[in-house]
Formats: sequence, C-alpha cells, structure tokens
Amino acid sequence: MTDVRADLLQHIKDKAVVHGKVTLSSGIEADWYIDLRRITLDGVAAPLVGQVMLDLTSGLDFDAVGGLTLGADPIADAMLHASAARGKTLDAFVVRKAAKTHGMQRRIEGPDIKGRRVLVVEDTSTTGGSPMTAVAAVREAGGEVVAVATIVDRDTGAAEIIAEAGVPYIFVYNQDDLGL
Repeated sequence: MTDVRADLLQHIKDKAVVHGKVTLSSGIEADWYIDLRRITLDGVAAPLVGQVMLDLTSGLDFDAVGGLTLGADPIADAMLHASAARGKTLDAFVVRKAAKTHGMQRRIEGPDIKGRRVLVVEDTSTTGGSPMTAVAAVREAGGEVVAVATIVDRDTGAAEIIAEAGVPYIFVYNQDDLGL
C-alpha cells in the first residue's frame, strides 16, 4: 500500500463512514453509508483521490474521464489536476442525468468525447446503476468506455452488472478495507 493510498483510506475512515440506517440511491437499506463527497470535495483529501485514481488506472489507455453528475464530477476534476501535475493532459467530462432542454441541449458537458477512449468514474458503487447510466450516455455520444473505476465498492452487485455490459470494473477499496 502506497503512502498516498493509505492516507486516503484513513481520510475515508475518519471523515466519510457514517453508521446508522440509511437508504441508498439504489433503494437498498444499509446500516452504514460512505459519504465520499466529504472526501472528494475536501481540500486535503481530494488531491489524494486524483493521485490514487490515476495510480489505479495507470495500465489503461484513456484521455478523458468523467461520469454521472454529481458523484463523478470531483473525481474527474481531481484526476485532471493530478494528471497535469504529472505532466500529462487528461480531459474531464460530466454526464447529465438528462439532456438539457435549452442551449446546446447536451447530455455530456465538456470536451467532445466522440471517437475517444474514456474512463467512467464513480465515488461509491452499490448496484452499478449510476456508472451504467454514464456508460450508456458515453456510448451514445460515440465514446469508447475502457473501464469503470470507483473509489469504494460496496460489494453488492455493481461488478457483475458492469461486467455484463462488457466493461472492466476496478476499484480502490472495498468494505473490508474500511473495516465494514
């Protein structure tokens, strides 16, 4: 475990794990919740997110990163900045839950991803619904999804759903890493 990876894990344990009954966006009820926006929007932890996610995906060939708003947005931004700090260029994009009905009426905001190899990211995966929505939008826009990468996998079916769509799925931590 690298120091950066260990540091990020400690931030998640200290700031993002919430115990108690919650209903997840998937509709599943759980005894604990991981609020990764407390990490991805934290001035100390967010830069670690970018570094760790770049390390996780270092063997993949992609030049743009994004996913379904809101969870994916700060991850993509952190990766964009971490990539720049390493002397590389990485674009970010945002997938809206629905296309705008005004202006450019785009479903995907940011640089055009048509014909590009892209990485779809998410903060916490439960059923895989959010990244699969993003994968469908990217494919519709003409992008090629190389993988789905998430910070924390809840081990509740996301990997299987994403694999069924023919997309590799990788994550940094699982619930065991968090002691849950």
